[in-house]
Amino acid sequence: MKQTSQVPQNDARAPQVVIRTERFVLRPIQSSDLGQITQHASDERVARSTTSIPHPMPPGASDALLERAHNPARTEDIWAIVVPSERGDDLMGLISLERLDREQSEIGYWVVPALWNSGIASEALQALFAANPQASKTIFAEVFQDNPASARVLTNQGFEYLGDAEAFSVARDAAVATWTYSKKCT
Repeated sequence: MKQTSQVPQNDARAPQVVIRTERFVLRPIQSSDLGQITQHASDERVARSTTSIPHPMPPGASDALLERAHNPARTEDIWAIVVPSERGDDLMGLISLERLDREQSEIGYWVVPALWNSGIASEALQALFAANPQASKTIFAEVFQDNPASARVLTNQGFEYLGDAEAFSVARDAAVATWTYSKKCT
């Protein structure tokens, strides 16, 4: 894995790192990603696997995501998982780190359905964890209990089960049972 722009992210105003792997690049989302983000996040399967993506996705939701991601006062860093190509970057998904207190972060991710079970999520988590751009001591994650594939991604990356909880899903308009995980950063 090759990393560039390695500025510690203790301060939200610091530029986001760009992380390169053998298969793809994790880079800050940009306006050229909005069409693909809207297309894939509008898929009900993607929206239902997250807490924050509405379904149906309203006009301007991707624009609001971009604005939030580039806000100097942001608490969350959001990366596009992309394969660069001559015609433009092909979006494979998004991955994010939300700053918590006491040098902790919470990770979130989604991958386009055509790439489910391809190892993209595992590789993106591994790359982001290795880079540790927010200089976190612990990273938390939460997945819906009806998404065991995402739970396997976490446990395969060394996350430890902490317990059951609930989180509100905007797409489902309901509280949904979750599993919570954590991993210590070395």
